[in-house]
Amino acid sequence: MSLLRTPQTLKHLSPTLPRLSATKRTYYSYETPLPPPYPPTETSILSSALTHVPTTGWTQLSLRNGARDAGYLDVTTNLFPKAEFELVLYHLRTQRLGLKDRVQFPEEAAIGQTRKVKSLVMERIRGNVEVDVQSRWQEALALMSLAGNIPSSLRELFLLADEIWFLAGDDAVDTSWYTKRATLSSIYAATETYSTTDQSTDFKDTQEFLERRLEEARVVGGAWRNVSEWMGFQRMATVNMARNWGARI
Repeated sequence: MSLLRTPQTLKHLSPTLPRLSATKRTYYSYETPLPPPYPPTETSILSSALTHVPTTGWTQLSLRNGARDAGYLDVTTNLFPKAEFELVLYHLRTQRLGLKDRVQFPEEAAIGQTRKVKSLVMERIRGNVEVDVQSRWQEALALMSLAGNIPSSLRELFLLADEIWFLAGDDAVDTSWYTKRATLSSIYAATETYSTTDQSTDFKDTQEFLERRLEEARVVGGAWRNVSEWMGFQRMATVNMARNWGARI
């Protein structure tokens, strides 16, 4: 799993790091090469199980079907102590790690960071459609909202926000590193929840929703008088984020 690139870790890194691959990119990874999020056996079962989600949902049945497809006995699903929630985590992690290959910004193009962030957020949301789980995503959000699953869900959300800012070219190492990621986590959670009821073509309404949230963050972001005031706002935003997923808080 990708590690967070905090200001503390950034200051120890060399500015001349190797490229991820021979492909020309505008960004570098501090963890080259990235390890797979799961060992081969688990990856085989979970990737197969994901193909069953459109018909049988984020369930133990999908896991068992995935194990059978991969050539394993049903009992092999005991490898996943989080049960069907592990299938949700697998999707979240593979989608997050795949963003760097799916969205690349030309070096010669003058693209602002906010526009890059918007593109990356929408690409991540479209990833649910590409693997045909969007129609079942409310079920995934319900699993994420369960008390025992919230810490892992919030960690994945923060890792996604970190990845998006990193791929957008954010290299700030001051206190804004934390505020940007916390704010984007809240915006992404709200946007993803909104997308589950979006009936417009190619998520047009979801994109407009995202643009409004980003603009609100830009305007409101500079209004906090001190760090403690901002942290109080973020604590409330985290509660609202969990409520978006259906948590009873």
